[in-house]
Amino acid sequence: MKISVSMYSLATTIKKEHWSVEQFIDYASMIAIDGVELLDVYWENKADITEELDRVRVALKKYNLRVSAYDIMNSFVKETREERAEEVTAVVNAIQVAKKLGTNIVRIFCGDAKEDLTFEKGFAWIIESLKECARTAEKEQVYLAIENHGLLAGKSRQVKEIIDAVNSPYVKSTFDTGNFLLVHEKPTKAFEQLKNDIVHVHFKDFRAKTANESVRGFLSTDGLELIGVIPGDGEVDLNYIVEGLKNIHYDGWLSIEYEGHDDAKKANAEAVNRLRNLLN
Repeated sequence: MKISVSMYSLATTIKKEHWSVEQFIDYASMIAIDGVELLDVYWENKADITEELDRVRVALKKYNLRVSAYDIMNSFVKETREERAEEVTAVVNAIQVAKKLGTNIVRIFCGDAKEDLTFEKGFAWIIESLKECARTAEKEQVYLAIENHGLLAGKSRQVKEIIDAVNSPYVKSTFDTGNFLLVHEKPTKAFEQLKNDIVHVHFKDFRAKTANESVRGFLSTDGLELIGVIPGDGEVDLNYIVEGLKNIHYDGWLSIEYEGHDDAKKANAEAVNRLRNLLN
């Protein structure tokens, strides 16, 4: 298994120090990892990324780093067919960007529930849109990896239902170890549900916020506030998941995604050390 760090894992530092994608890659080269996970939201000129994309490829080659996945912040839960078509186009375009970056994984979202929408309607829109995206994914041999995120694809059962309904060899799972806690599902149970569909892993951990803490956390579906921590300091049984991945002979990426309040540069470096120890 190979280790990468998601650019989102450095979100607080990137915002504070105004990092470019290249500066993130510079940082990544110093913490003994194999690759980086890049996100569409961090391009400087989102209307035309051509020049920046070339610079990023030079930086990757300089440090001998690979791109583990290219992430897109999409949502198929849109009211009109025209809006959903725009989301499909965005995913299709992301497939081409991923290929230029040298990765065969595009991390996607499905979309979140809204108060005035039923699960059935949202589910139908997701399936319809993903089937369209899958045609290009199959042609280009790039995986669309659904992250368990939000109310319409937060539980392992929901992700599995979507994968099965689309029925494409190139629509699989980005298994986010921490996000299952936000929908009150044990990550170990979720792993057993999805282990045969995993093509990408987010190595993440949360803990419950204590009564005397003032920092802001992430609200679960039941209103519990969770705080992002360095993997190993929270509630996720990461050893179980790593051993499970070994048992199924998973040879893909484990991508660290830290969402806590400590210094992100130090937290990610420590996360890399902990993950390497688990892998040994």
